[in-house]
Amino acid sequence: MTFSTLQNLAFRLSVTLFFLVLFSGRISAQDKDSIAIQYILKGKSFYKADDYEKSITYYNKALALVEKTKNDVLIGDIHTKKGHAYLLSGKNKEALDAYDKGLSMAKKTKDLDQEFVINSGLIQVLRRMNRLDKAHTIASGMIKSLDQTSFKNTHNHVNILTTVSDIYLAREQYDSVLFFSKKGIEVSKNLDYKEGLVDFYIKKGMIFYYKKEYDKSFKYLFDAQDILLEHDITNQSFPKVNINYFLASSYYEKGLYDKAIEILHKTTDAAEEKDVMKPPVIQSYLLLANCYGEKKDFEKALYWNNEYVRLIENYQKDKDETLNSIYEKDAQKLKSEIENLKKEKEKGENIKKITFGIVTLLVLILIFIVFKYVKKQKLNKILFNDLLEKINQLESNGAIDVKKESSKEIIIDDDKVVEVLKGLTRLEDQEYFLKSDCSLRAMAKKVKTNATYLSKIINIHKEKNFNDYINDLRIEYALMRIKNDKKFRSFSIKSIATEIGYKSDYSFAKHFKAKTGINPSYYIKNIQKQETSFETV
Repeated sequence: MTFSTLQNLAFRLSVTLFFLVLFSGRISAQDKDSIAIQYILKGKSFYKADDYEKSITYYNKALALVEKTKNDVLIGDIHTKKGHAYLLSGKNKEALDAYDKGLSMAKKTKDLDQEFVINSGLIQVLRRMNRLDKAHTIASGMIKSLDQTSFKNTHNHVNILTTVSDIYLAREQYDSVLFFSKKGIEVSKNLDYKEGLVDFYIKKGMIFYYKKEYDKSFKYLFDAQDILLEHDITNQSFPKVNINYFLASSYYEKGLYDKAIEILHKTTDAAEEKDVMKPPVIQSYLLLANCYGEKKDFEKALYWNNEYVRLIENYQKDKDETLNSIYEKDAQKLKSEIENLKKEKEKGENIKKITFGIVTLLVLILIFIVFKYVKKQKLNKILFNDLLEKINQLESNGAIDVKKESSKEIIIDDDKVVEVLKGLTRLEDQEYFLKSDCSLRAMAKKVKTNATYLSKIINIHKEKNFNDYINDLRIEYALMRIKNDKKFRSFSIKSIATEIGYKSDYSFAKHFKAKTGINPSYYIKNIQKQETSFETV
């Protein structure tokens, strides 16, 4: 008889005993907690087997028991485990709710270790929702107070370093990721912690992919893959998807499309319904479409692109619901603080005055925030209308900058300069600026000059530096394409960013707002509203 069989038999016996005691009317709080622990262990076994739905079912059964016994420690632990299960199954809103309840219990029982575990998961949800500033604040606090916990030089120490690295990765601070990865690998090796090594090897593979050092990327990704093959590691599905995606991405960049397709199909073929809400899985569908597009197999390219659009729309809906939940919790926190101030008001005249002053201040702050919001909305509307007018002018005249028109007359009297400017015009017509590898050196080579000379020509005749020149072309292209291409407008911000040459949606949004004064999401939303109103008329 195997250990697993014995474990299942013990669980069934304990549940049978529970119901016998229940029907005899002699069940105690201790009995309920004992059965709850059996449910938790059963839930953990399904969690390790990547069956998160069954795992949550057993956690809920355990929760129903311990809530009656008011065992705050077990209640907090179960909510935390539910949060982890929801997180890995891609249910961000449910994960957020579970972590919030677990955090409340951890603070109530003053369990700093448990707070750390919960915050690690909470950061992952915030990162998915692009709440990077809030996630970074939590992560920084965890690093500073690490010595106050029992996690130093343990598996949890590695997990915290992993969480912090994820934030810096999302913020594109690659040197910081490499710094924390080095520490994480060192601690993981000392502990012989294979899960930690896998995670940090994947991160280093990702960084070198972003740096376009594909051979180094392959090395770390294959190292991670070897560990997964050679060792019995729980929850392998997520690291496998990440490894496959970045291996395929590296092969794609090297022009090895068949190799990339072979690896990506390992992900899509193995993906179950619960997996398709995970960003790396969704992006695998888009990369497949791009690979087939490069091979001129447009039928398959269209199929995988349609699948990607369907999945990204569902993911975006879930993301919006989670963001609403985050904002609702922030609002509820402010409301609770005001209620507490009202209670303090009853303690005496001095406290009354203080409370009144604070409430007044909060109201004034709230009024100020509303005023700023309304003002910002009006300004955004003005900027949007001005921008639309300029785009219409661009469509009519074919020459306008997204930020300002230049009235300065440029005199060209150098034959070499004329040739370079003609070359730049040709590259603009070919939309070379949309390529992610478009650089000053690469462009100089194409117009048959050197980088220094090209930079000077752009500074003088385009009246801007090279980066602003490329960004202006990309943003102008995005404005026109979003306005006129309904399908392009339905893409996610990240997909649009990738389409026009940016490596991240953060970079795209930053440059878009710098050039136009509004966020790309606001522009898309109002273009859609305008189109809908025209269709109604």
